[in-house]
Amino acid sequence: MSKLLDNARETNSAATLEEQLPSMLEQARTACSTNGALSSECAAAWDAVEEVQAASADRRLQPKTSLDRYCDERPDALECRMYDV
Repeated sequence: MSKLLDNARETNSAATLEEQLPSMLEQARTACSTNGALSSECAAAWDAVEEVQAASADRRLQPKTSLDRYCDERPDALECRMYDV
């Protein structure tokens, strides 16, 4: 997994995907100019950008429910916990 995508996931709570996208685009351009357009780093950086763009588009298509808004404001509430089974 690329470092760019990991960073995007880690900072997702602090910034929205739309806010992260410009810096990820710049990082991808830098990776390509530094390592070459055919390098694996360049490809991974652009893959991360595409994933963030897709996730952003998916979020716009799905309106938030009242529970989603509640959980955004209160992530530690019992109703908002997710369990792996």
